[in-house]
Formats: sequence, structure tokens, C-alpha cells
Amino acid sequence: MRNTRSSFLLGCVLLCSASLVYLGMNGIECPRKSHRYRWMELNLGSANQSLSLTEHFPEDTPLIFIGGFPRSGTTLMRVMLDAHNHVRCGEETRVIPRLLAMRATWSRSVKERIRLDEAGVTDQVLDSAVRAFLLEVIVGHGEPAPRLCNKDPFALKSLSYLSRIFPKAKFVLMLRDGRATVHSMISRKVTISGFDLSSYRDCLTKWSSAVETMFSQCQAAGETRCLPVRYEQLVLNTEEEMRKLLHFLELQWDPSVLHHEELIGKAGGVSLSKVERSTDQVMKPVNTDALSNWVGHIPSDVLSDMAEIAPMLARLGYDPHANPPDYTRPEPVASPSNFSESLKATDAPHPS
Repeated sequence: MRNTRSSFLLGCVLLCSASLVYLGMNGIECPRKSHRYRWMELNLGSANQSLSLTEHFPEDTPLIFIGGFPRSGTTLMRVMLDAHNHVRCGEETRVIPRLLAMRATWSRSVKERIRLDEAGVTDQVLDSAVRAFLLEVIVGHGEPAPRLCNKDPFALKSLSYLSRIFPKAKFVLMLRDGRATVHSMISRKVTISGFDLSSYRDCLTKWSSAVETMFSQCQAAGETRCLPVRYEQLVLNTEEEMRKLLHFLELQWDPSVLHHEELIGKAGGVSLSKVERSTDQVMKPVNTDALSNWVGHIPSDVLSDMAEIAPMLARLGYDPHANPPDYTRPEPVASPSNFSESLKATDAPHPS
């Protein structure tokens, strides 16, 4: 029995020794630090992961949110900002707008609100949980940087809520002629829940409603918190628009934002998703190719009713009767107070 035990112990010792020799010969790699851990080291001078994220990353963190209707230039904007040496946006998360939609549903449902109150799940508890979730996703899904941003187009349907739970956040709302946006969506078969891709009329009506929701919240947030950026002006006057944007975001000028295509796939540069529909387009330099490619594709009956179908065109300064408008001479955006007057103007007979 003693010999058996001695043999067993000797076997264990030999096995452990062999394992150590093997590991020593092949090298032992330490686990790679998480994006969150590295962000804390970069921005907070702390590597203590035992503390919760919210203790390090408070609600007044100056995040950047990029949004707007899909196909309105949100991907172009985010890759241009990703080219800035102090910014990281990264690919769409897709989970952030879904969580925000759930949070909005909980607030709107009286029955759900009563159930949550009875359970002690107050608005403050929910807001803290949503904030922590969003921060965890935004910090963790890409490389660390001094300024982090998120690009999920429909997240800005909750702009007012985001501005409340992140009081130092800034918002970039991408705007584009709805006719071009809808044509791009239909021609590239970009499916959006509730949109009938066989009907320009249906898609333009719903485009107008969705953009009104986001634009109204942007105006309510104020010019120090939310900056509307027209796609047409971004591609026609790129440096002027980007200087204006970086000033709004309180970032120093970086000429790299004008040449994002040179940084694609490079360390610290621009990463692209293989599944986002705009990836193939933003691999190119900024260009004006897509400005008027919608002309000639929208049915004549829809064109004749355009002002009524998509009233946000006039509110955003686009001539609903021009095919195409002169994008080099943008009309001013109508404020809520004078929007009704602009609608009366568009209802008046228009010269053919």
C-alpha cells in the first residue's frame, strides 16, 4: 500500500513538473485586458476592476450620440469621427435602441408602471440600470479613447430621455432629403419594421413621422446639446461642416476626419462591420454621387402629393416640388413656431 501511494505521489510530481516545463517553453500569455479595463486606465488612471463601472464612469460623462433615419449619412458621420485621434464610435450595437424602446414602453404603459411601482422598481432604479447598460456596451464594444460615441440611428428617437440620463452628452442628428433616403432604402432593400418597401408613399409618410420625432427632440434639447447636420452639406462642404461639428463637440481640429478612408482597418483607425449596409459606401472618400440618384424613380402620383405625404421636407428646408432641389443653396430649417406658415406656403399652387 505504501509503495502504491509513493508511486502515485511521484507520478503527480512528474506530471506537474512536465506541465511547468511545457508552459515555460511555450510561454504563458496573460489574459488580454478588457476594453473597459483599458478605458479606465486611459481616462481615469485606475485599473481597479473591483469597483463598479458607474463609480468610475458617472452620468456626466461627455458621450457623443449619432443618430437619424437609416440611410441618412449616420455611418459616414461616425467613420469620419472615428478618424479623429481622440474619438471612438465603432459599429452599430443594435441593442441600444431596443433597450431604449423597452424603457419607453414601460413608461407609457399605466399597467406596467403600477406593477413596477408595487415592486419598488422606481424610475430612478430603471434609469440607473439603463445608464449602466448603455455605458457597459459603449465602453466595451470597441477600443478605448478619450471620447466615446455611439451610432445607432433610431436611438435618437429617445433623444430627450438620453439627454436626461446623460446631462453632458451631445447629439448629432443626421438629416437628409427624405426622397433620397427612402429611394436608397427601397433600392437596397433595407428592411425597417413597419415599412412597406413596395410603396414610396408609405415609406415617405413614415419617414416624415420618424424624422419629426427626432428633430423635435433635438430642437427641444437646444443648440448646445444637439446639432442637426444635413448630409448634403456634409458632402458638398465637408471641411466647413466638420469644423463646425468638432467645435460643437469641443474637440480640436484633426484633418484626418477629411480622409477617413485612409484609416480603415488600421490600428486606432476606422473599423467597419461586414453586415452594415453602408459599409461598401463609406470605404470610399466623401463624395456627392448619391445626392440626386433618386430622381426619376419616385412615381408621379407620389411626387404630386409630396408636400402632404412628407411635410418634414419643407420643415427641414427641402423644396418638396423640386426634382431635385438645388442642394448648394440650402433653405433655412423651419422652427416649430413658423412651421405652420411654411406648410401654408407649400399648399399654395406651385408653378410647373
